Amino acid sequence: MTRSPFRRLVFGSLRRLLYLWVRSETINQSAFSLKLDRSKPVFYVLQQPSLSDLAVIDTECQKAGLPRPVLPVEVGGVLEPAAFFYLTPEPDWLGRQDKRGSSPTLARVVGALNQHAVDDAQIIPVSVFWGQSPDRETSAWKLLFADSWAVTGRLRRLVSILILGRKTRVQFSTPIHLRELVEQDKGHERTLRMVQRMLRGHFRNQKAAVIGPDVSHRRNLVKGLVHGPQVRQAILEESQRENIPLDKAEALALRYGNEVASDYTYTAIRFLELLLSWFWNKIYDGIKVNHIEGVQEVAQGHEVIYVPCHRSHIDYLLLSYLLFKNGLTPPHIAAGINLNMPVIGGLLRRGGAFFMRRTFKGNPLYTAVFNEYLHTLFSKGFPVEYFVEGGRSRTGRMLRPKTGMLAITLRSFLRSNRLPVVFVPVYIGYERVLEVRTYLGELRGASKKKESIFDIFKVIGALKQRFGQVSVNFGEPIKLAEFLDQQQPDWRSQALGPQFRPSWLNEVTNRLGERVAQHLNEAAAINPVNLVALALLSTSKLALDDLALVRVLDLYLALLRRVPYSPHTTLPDGDGQVLIDYVKGMHLLAEQSDALGKILYLDEHNAVLMTYYRNNVLHIFALPALLASFFQSSARISREQILRFTRALYPYLQSELFIRYTLEQLDGVVDQWLGAFVEQGLLKVEGDVYIRPAPSSRQFVLLTLLSRAIAQTLQRFYMATALLLNAGQNAISAEDLEDLCTVMAQRLSILHGLNAPEFFDKSLFRHFIQSLLDEGVLRQDEAGKLSHHPLLNELVEGAAKRVLPAELRLSIRQVAMDRSEDALEVV
Repeated sequence: MTRSPFRRLVFGSLRRLLYLWVRSETINQSAFSLKLDRSKPVFYVLQQPSLSDLAVIDTECQKAGLPRPVLPVEVGGVLEPAAFFYLTPEPDWLGRQDKRGSSPTLARVVGALNQHAVDDAQIIPVSVFWGQSPDRETSAWKLLFADSWAVTGRLRRLVSILILGRKTRVQFSTPIHLRELVEQDKGHERTLRMVQRMLRGHFRNQKAAVIGPDVSHRRNLVKGLVHGPQVRQAILEESQRENIPLDKAEALALRYGNEVASDYTYTAIRFLELLLSWFWNKIYDGIKVNHIEGVQEVAQGHEVIYVPCHRSHIDYLLLSYLLFKNGLTPPHIAAGINLNMPVIGGLLRRGGAFFMRRTFKGNPLYTAVFNEYLHTLFSKGFPVEYFVEGGRSRTGRMLRPKTGMLAITLRSFLRSNRLPVVFVPVYIGYERVLEVRTYLGELRGASKKKESIFDIFKVIGALKQRFGQVSVNFGEPIKLAEFLDQQQPDWRSQALGPQFRPSWLNEVTNRLGERVAQHLNEAAAINPVNLVALALLSTSKLALDDLALVRVLDLYLALLRRVPYSPHTTLPDGDGQVLIDYVKGMHLLAEQSDALGKILYLDEHNAVLMTYYRNNVLHIFALPALLASFFQSSARISREQILRFTRALYPYLQSELFIRYTLEQLDGVVDQWLGAFVEQGLLKVEGDVYIRPAPSSRQFVLLTLLSRAIAQTLQRFYMATALLLNAGQNAISAEDLEDLCTVMAQRLSILHGLNAPEFFDKSLFRHFIQSLLDEGVLRQDEAGKLSHHPLLNELVEGAAKRVLPAELRLSIRQVAMDRSEDALEVV
């Protein structure tokens, strides 16, 4: 483009003609604009010459009020004819590349900076992607002409414009300030080469982030697996162990590779999104996406591993769609081998799913092939997705992380860390899960059903239900190298290799799993259903009058705004009345009127279901509920006593609920919550002593309801220790205690109407017992029998008096003494 009026007229005419058909949009425009300094000259750089791309970019700049690339720009008193240049010269019609070096425009700008004719100049890499609007695609065959890594000729570009012109997206990269590069004082030519190298990296990373890394043929990838040193060794050992020829063992390894590997086809991914997105778009009222900007930044130049929570089979479909819609590559997804069924399995495999067996135990060759496959994905920069919880949470709580995939990832990184690895937690919050009917049966005590993707289609018969909105919150990324620097500072200096398994690997992997779970919980999306469930399930009759429920919800919202759980946690809009009306509209809340007003309650069906949604956010309310529980039996407590009791109980709450605060942060957070209680009138403070309101006051009722959020968790803790103490020293194993706790919990749930399925969840007792062992409260002898600290009884009773009613403590003690002998005989 020059200042020639004729050429400007031709370009303007071409752009108007193009936009008779083309429709374009910009990805992440607002985030880019914030980083642009309008006072400095701006130049746009395109990867290769293309008038159609230039016309689209010019249009998007004009729409956004940005400097236009086709207009002149002044640099140090010299007028450049246009504010754009191309990084790669255009090949001639015979495909020959013109080796002309750097752009003359870039050379002149760098020269002006070297001569201090101008303070600074910004260059902005811009990419145009044709056929990148998934929400508008209506024809699967059009996907064949969408952007890919293949070389695009003039004819294919013309066809792409004709077919996909209405689905065009523009992505601007972060501005590069040339002054920072010129000040490195490397000379004019070296600075030009450095800028070009940086721009090539920008375009490569940007394209990989949007359409994925360049994909090799699946057959070649699988064949390459058997040449990895770890797999070669496993083939040799398999041959010797099974006494079979080497070529037969190698053929078995190839069969395993074909069983595992995805047949990642980008057109298939887009076809799947076209085919499936209508399903949940029709069901849900909308999708709220928060904090994706951080992912868009970290995706370039990193191996991204998405680690979502797992509440529904639709999780990974939803996540892939949102990533694509926001200009990010849909990941390769770890799927259970049970999903590799006819037709469905092939479609999922082409959509990026790779299949894994439930257990690798006893099959070292399969293990080696699978590990090598994951290492190949990581090394090539493919984004990967897996669920650290293993399966879907049936109770709404975060499940204990299963560390198998994390361990494979960690070993791969230690073996070869060519790309920095970053874990991206993704919290997916539903106001009603699709598999609600299946979960409801299991919440009522039915046996867990086998995982099946067809569960999501069972909802078709219940399409009249309102499913509300879905919130997708991206949490704080975890950079693996930084995590290892914290946990194992000397990891970089230790030996690497495919067989490298340091002694600290298991412990560090477990800590990584806990960190991922904490970051997932930090990104929780609190919705109206969560808060209404929390409030009503804390009442004895699962009911409140409408004004009382409004007050409780307004209190919860005020507390959460006063003491935010995390910068990545989101709250619903509106006040308590708005939340109530919303939940009533979803038919999760029943209403009854009398002469005194309205009573809102949970019917039998929804009472069990709402425990699921309460459990989604229980970790956020655990600490304030614990503080509130201290005042149920004590009218006055000093700050020192509050901190002492909190420090004693917090490690077990943190371990079970994956709460984010460290012990070093705990005192400060407790002070924040106590300050919030005082502001809301829930407590008064005199010097260093906190005083509860009068038992007949409205504030005391609110404090009591808040305390009940964590009551059942504390009851389980007390029951387990009561049974342990009643058994005596070195008289019971951890497994027997776990079984005994489950039996007693089921009995107490009947006696005291504790309608919460997780109250007698065996895994929660197992984890609590392990936490006692980790904290050194319990010890195991050589026979596996448990012994405890002599002062445990005194400590437990002292804490229990603060947080549990006397009637319940007595009942638990009585049941423990009367029934433990019979239960032990059963187990």
